[in-house]
Amino acid sequence: MCVLLAGHPSRLPGETAPPLGGTTAVRLNQGYAHVGDPPGNPFSADGSGLAAPVLLDGDPPPASVRALAEHLGTATRRADALPFTDLLPERRWAESAGNGLRTVIGRAGGGGAFGTALTLAFDDATPHWLVGGRTGAGKTVFLLDVLYGLAARYSPAELQLYLLDFKEGVSFTEFVPTGRDPSWLPHARAVGIESDREYGLAVLRELRREAQRRATALKRHGVTKLADLPPDNPLPRIVTVIDEFHVLLAGNDALARESVDLLEELARKGRSYGIHLVLASQSMTGIEALYGRAEAIFGQFALRVALPGGGGVLDQLNDAAAALPVGSAVVNTAAGAVGADTLLRFPDAHAAVADLAALRHDLWQARPPGSRAPAVFKGYEAARIEDDPTFAGLRPGGRRPMALVGRTVDVHGTTALFLMDTTPGRHLAVVGTAPTGADVLRAATLSLARQHTPGDARFHLACLVTVADPVADDTETLLRAAGHPVQRLDVAGLRDRIAALAAEPTGREYLVVFGMDAAASVLGATDPGTFRSGLDDLRTVLRQGPGQGVHLLGWWRGLRRLADDLGGTQNRDDVACLVALNVPGAELALHLGAHDLTYTPRPDRALLIDRHDQRTRLIVPFVGDGHDPDGER
Repeated sequence: MCVLLAGHPSRLPGETAPPLGGTTAVRLNQGYAHVGDPPGNPFSADGSGLAAPVLLDGDPPPASVRALAEHLGTATRRADALPFTDLLPERRWAESAGNGLRTVIGRAGGGGAFGTALTLAFDDATPHWLVGGRTGAGKTVFLLDVLYGLAARYSPAELQLYLLDFKEGVSFTEFVPTGRDPSWLPHARAVGIESDREYGLAVLRELRREAQRRATALKRHGVTKLADLPPDNPLPRIVTVIDEFHVLLAGNDALARESVDLLEELARKGRSYGIHLVLASQSMTGIEALYGRAEAIFGQFALRVALPGGGGVLDQLNDAAAALPVGSAVVNTAAGAVGADTLLRFPDAHAAVADLAALRHDLWQARPPGSRAPAVFKGYEAARIEDDPTFAGLRPGGRRPMALVGRTVDVHGTTALFLMDTTPGRHLAVVGTAPTGADVLRAATLSLARQHTPGDARFHLACLVTVADPVADDTETLLRAAGHPVQRLDVAGLRDRIAALAAEPTGREYLVVFGMDAAASVLGATDPGTFRSGLDDLRTVLRQGPGQGVHLLGWWRGLRRLADDLGGTQNRDDVACLVALNVPGAELALHLGAHDLTYTPRPDRALLIDRHDQRTRLIVPFVGDGHDPDGER
């Protein structure tokens, strides 16, 4: 850069001008060294200009330019560097959450060393946050900065976290124990990774129950806000992060509508009960379930964070986020209104892997005695009965045997089961063409067997479809290894055994049939002597069997075949326990007579239906070791 300076400075006669420093002297061409313009060569319109053609020095050597650029670049990067450690407090867990939660999230104002630390809060003024940004804009990095900053400042007694991620990613995996790292963030209570919508709804229901419990506590102490509770009765503040929340509200079904209702209730009441929401998404538009409700919900979100491509969280007239680089955001504390914007730069938490790991292990090591790991739901993970804690705890001698079939998609991943007691209809039907049906039947059979001493119950196994042969063989092997008597039946033997049970039950028996629909032709044949068919005997066993200790566990590959075997939908209560696999929701609703049932089949999911207690739950069905996520073996 060249600077031409005139009149530096004006001086009195006899004075010496102050030095300019690193400058280049201006040399005058002696031919023009006089006052006024040369003849025929005017330098200015009025003839008063200085006749001083400037002769510039040549360019400096390229090596000098390169060295100077590298020196200045290094200095600039050092000044601009924003380390993750800048977000952390000097002392861990030294702050109180009584009047809210606060954390440093980055630098505001000028760039580099000229920026000032920006602190954001979850309090009465900004109880909930709305975060927007396109893919790759840094939403996950920003959320990690916030979560680690809070976890470093507040102890688990002051802060609890519920974390939901609805995209195909691993945003919150580092907060839960894994095979490689047994540590976890002690503040986390529930973590959903690649969450199902049903899991998200279960978390919202849990938060509403917690809000109701806190409302009771506030009334008991005669106060209206969490901050007013006496010091000896503290309640931790709860921060719930829902990443890609638009997935939870997709469509306009009953699940989306209930989720909207719960979000609105939590957004309105959360500030009083210390429950704070962070909703993050790529887009805030086109969410059908929010039509007519968006303002009622988002109006409670005074604090907006717009990352690159996330200007939708701001007012329509606010274009402050129009040209943001990655690693920066616009923070607005007036629900997105123009004029309340602060430019933020935040560090890349992913670039500080070692710092994050060290912090997480420090917090884990400092966890209070008796701390439990968070409840974790991994949407991509299959469930196996051998890993189930309820299965491991089964022992003989229980009053009502339980058939375990999977893990419920709920906050705590409770075991999905049916009671096989003497109530009419306590039989199990697994329905659907997916080979998982054989695995579910195996899990139910093995769990029942663990609740009987050898010889206390008899098991009759019939495998009528080739695809189930390996599972049926494994089931038989494990039953015999446990000392239980097992009888293997073909379709003719199945027909005879059903007839014998219908005529005279002989005690505790389980009839386990892989591919019950394949027996239709044999069971449908009528005995010429008695004029009874196998279906008649089957229906007798279904109606009377539970009271006499006899239960049928069957896998039907089609719902219509099950209805035919029952004798029509009017007898559907004769098999009260159903596990529906890849069965169309409309067909299932018709069979059950449930017009409000909404179910969309998908891999590694099933619907548990217990007609006796009106229980309908989405479950992750138990599968065997040979299971493939795509449903193949």
